[in-house]
Amino acid sequence: MPARTPIATPGSRVSGEGTRRVTRVEVGVGDAGWTADEMMTVAAARQLRDGEVCFVGIGLPSTAANLARRTHAPGLVLVYESGTIGAKPGALPLSIGDGELAETADAVVSVPEIFNYWLQAGRIDVGFLGAAELDRRGDINTTVIGPYEAPKVRLPGAGGAPEIAASCRRVVVVVRQSPRTFVERVGFRTSTGERVTTVITDLGVLERDRERDELVLTQLHPGASVDAARSATGWDLHVADDVVATAHPTSNELAVLRQLEATNGTAA
Repeated sequence: MPARTPIATPGSRVSGEGTRRVTRVEVGVGDAGWTADEMMTVAAARQLRDGEVCFVGIGLPSTAANLARRTHAPGLVLVYESGTIGAKPGALPLSIGDGELAETADAVVSVPEIFNYWLQAGRIDVGFLGAAELDRRGDINTTVIGPYEAPKVRLPGAGGAPEIAASCRRVVVVVRQSPRTFVERVGFRTSTGERVTTVITDLGVLERDRERDELVLTQLHPGASVDAARSATGWDLHVADDVVATAHPTSNELAVLRQLEATNGTAA
């Protein structure tokens, strides 16, 4: 009989001598009641711990951080670079300047204080960032695609990302996985990847291997496979010996997430 593809059920792990590496995670019948973006956001939210101080970027990182605060981490302190500390937005902010952040914050300070006193002094546990390009070392590009002098695309730019990436105790990146985003080397290094510990994608989770000094695949989401992850990566992606299958989103996580996303754009 032909060899069967090793399959894991969500939440399981295959490891040890005499076992075979997981290469695909099966989605059970009736389990695909969520999108890939929802799975990614839930997985990202699970990275945050109750009581941590999190410097949050707008977009997917903000959605994930607010999901974590509304579910398993009610004591999570959200900090936005506009100067809001302990923001508890009732609706997803459109930008760091959204009035909802200031109105619901424990404190509002100046931008220099946020960066000089809070961030650069090492008072932030985790930075949550997105990326336009990311390479195997975790370096991030949010500046330009193509030559800097004559780029094909001019991106939003650095903002506070370089300081976040360099000063937070650990950095988590949330980004959809594709060869256009996961590149061998970023075209422009906006932010250093030295403190990037984890990358959450729509296919799985990559973590930094300190010995290899690069990001390796350690987790697959339901319905994803090693082949799909490798095809969506612009470098020769290393796969960990023990690949974990991501636990399905719970009904509560999905309900809270969908309620959050329904508020997007209503706060401004």
